[in-house]
Amino acid sequence: MKHPVVLSEQPLPELDGVLPAWPGEQVDRLFVRRGPRAGGEPALMVHGLGGSSANWTDLAGLLAGSVEAELVDLPGFGRSEPPADGRYTVGAHARAVIRHLERSGRGPVHLFGNSLGGAVTTRVASDRPDLVRTLTLVSPALPNLRPSRGTDPRLPLLVLPGMRQLARRQLLQQTPEQRARAVLALCFADVAAVPPERLAEAVAEVERRALLPYAEEAFGASLRGLVGSYLVRGPQALWARAARVQAPTLLVWGAQDRLVDVSIAPRAAETYPDARLLVLDRVGHVAQMERPELVARAFLGMREQIAARRAA
Repeated sequence: MKHPVVLSEQPLPELDGVLPAWPGEQVDRLFVRRGPRAGGEPALMVHGLGGSSANWTDLAGLLAGSVEAELVDLPGFGRSEPPADGRYTVGAHARAVIRHLERSGRGPVHLFGNSLGGAVTTRVASDRPDLVRTLTLVSPALPNLRPSRGTDPRLPLLVLPGMRQLARRQLLQQTPEQRARAVLALCFADVAAVPPERLAEAVAEVERRALLPYAEEAFGASLRGLVGSYLVRGPQALWARAARVQAPTLLVWGAQDRLVDVSIAPRAAETYPDARLLVLDRVGHVAQMERPELVARAFLGMREQIAARRAA
């Protein structure tokens, strides 16, 4: 059933300038950041392809006192080690998230996912409903083999070996700042709105990742795994899994998303059984970074809806 989006009027914490990334530590092979410990129900946030746990910095700060968030780097991304078995499929990433939730004992959690992380958390919620209270998806990378003219056509081509080598040669000709700006321009509706501090963080991350021997394989293999998941049919397909999600679900899309086209948002809202859809104008692929206050209010509004439904 599709529900209307409610934007909570609950006061949000005031963020003092641009927040630095929350501190974290290695937990087994994963790097896990922890947001403010100000009380609230447990939450886990999972980034997208090429991203990291730092993508959730502002949202975790705004939700302080409502949830206690962990922000996880998927295997091979951010500061997490590559997977021991070398597998970067959507299923492998989902199993890494499930293992962390089981070992931490924090479930059920409010589960958040962006892009690739949206596909991963959809699988987690479908396979292990006992671990998930609610599901919040920001531009989830659901199968869409016919992207519209608004999407960037180059990314799927990187699954081809020759194209990956060409892309690598092109990247080596760019400075870290040029590479960081190109990624931000792809993800944000208005790259000019990116704070200088966030640009500096992105440049530093490009420089750091360039020194890791597994970084290129983590990105390329995860992209191949994601595209491969689009070709699965039957009950194991991502759309079929989405239809089996039991948790209340919030879908957030940017109208100017260049990576996961907003045209599939209505289908997603009809597929997840307990869904509400928020489409934000002048927002791209990372609404939790571009408009974190609206994402926070929509999440809190969903919780208020759930509470009112239970009370009734």
